[in-house]
Amino acid sequence: MLLIDIQYDFLPGGALAVTGGEAILAPIRELLESCLFDCVVATQDWHPAGHVSFASSHAGRTPFEVMLLHGREQVLWPDHCIAGTRGAALHDSLPLEHVDAIIRKGTDPKVDSYSGFRNNWDENGERPATGLAGYLRERGIKRAYVCGLARDFCVRWSAEDAADLGFEVAVIWDLTRSVNPAGDDVLRAALDDKNVQVIDSKHLASTRQGMVL
Repeated sequence: MLLIDIQYDFLPGGALAVTGGEAILAPIRELLESCLFDCVVATQDWHPAGHVSFASSHAGRTPFEVMLLHGREQVLWPDHCIAGTRGAALHDSLPLEHVDAIIRKGTDPKVDSYSGFRNNWDENGERPATGLAGYLRERGIKRAYVCGLARDFCVRWSAEDAADLGFEVAVIWDLTRSVNPAGDDVLRAALDDKNVQVIDSKHLASTRQGMVL
């Protein structure tokens, strides 16, 4: 199971809060405590101050503007998940005793990182790996169940990258929330195009076979 960026800055009161994000906390905790998964990995945005994705790093820019960065569109965000701050911490409700590994991303000050598997494009047009895929393969993981925040950014990119890297992937839809829910229908179609399954958490309660992540 992949827990994507369940951090204070993406929850109510945070610098980049996702509407309704708090609703996923209790059911995710329940899932983790049910021990359905043989391997659980959490990702954590972990930005240095002055990160290139922050609007405050670009004179005259405001949050949610879009600019070109390394030849690609980059959304400019409010300062968020700065390494070592409370906003960057994983939420206290997560029972971390059930989490096998934490992958920190977005640590390069010049490159954003939505996906848990690979950074966004750098100045060389490459997307450097975080090491998550190698960790999962070393553990014999073949199928990834993805949940967390936000559905239309880091969850989507993580799920699509996992599929591109050869994993079977399912997004637990009700355990995610979008920055822009109006785009959810388009998002579901995009996930389908990548052969990413969209499921409900109730589906997990009815099956145990093959749930190795």
